[in-house]
Amino acid sequence: MKKTQIVYENQEILVINKEAGISVQGGEKIAHPLDEELSKQLGYKVFLVHRLDKETSGLMIVAKSSESASKWISLISSKKIKKEYTAICFFEPVIDGKKSFEGKITDSIEKSGKTLTAQTYFKLFASKEIFLDDESVKISALHLTLGSGRMHQIRIHLAKAGCPIVQDDKHGNFKLNKKVRALGIKKLCLASTKLTIPNEKENLVFEIELPEHMKTALALLT
Repeated sequence: MKKTQIVYENQEILVINKEAGISVQGGEKIAHPLDEELSKQLGYKVFLVHRLDKETSGLMIVAKSSESASKWISLISSKKIKKEYTAICFFEPVIDGKKSFEGKITDSIEKSGKTLTAQTYFKLFASKEIFLDDESVKISALHLTLGSGRMHQIRIHLAKAGCPIVQDDKHGNFKLNKKVRALGIKKLCLASTKLTIPNEKENLVFEIELPEHMKTALALLT
């Protein structure tokens, strides 16, 4: 398995760049989860502070001890850590029946029979009409931040807003996913691209380039 890129390290945590297609935690039928493989890579056990979906790539925090994990989980819960995402989608968001370039999606998320409140903030920064076979489709690029952290939240919210993420195989547009695959875009176009964490004197800000499959998708808009 390819080594995980370490973006930053201090005495308590690591900031890493997770590749798409890697589960962060083990379970039934899950081979080579991130927490196990990264522990092997480093030579000591790491502890998850938060999660990214298997198919989502980008910046994550992992802790070097259970004590540090508890501290940083609390920091995330208190919203002192800011996570920002980039998504490439089909169409443009529709909120309250109107196309929106910037706003908030507040649809609830269902989990284990419970209805949970959730908020996703978005800003569209590029869009273009392209042809996929004989069909004209608008592709858009969005910057996203979270008001809550529910499982698959961004994917569910954008799908409900009529703006499914390219190559979302669960909540997306399966017909268009198949067509765009012919252009070489075969992975979910969602990445955690910017992370701001508290520090003693001033916040530390980490930002990464888009993964290659998302660069390919974004190039369609130029």
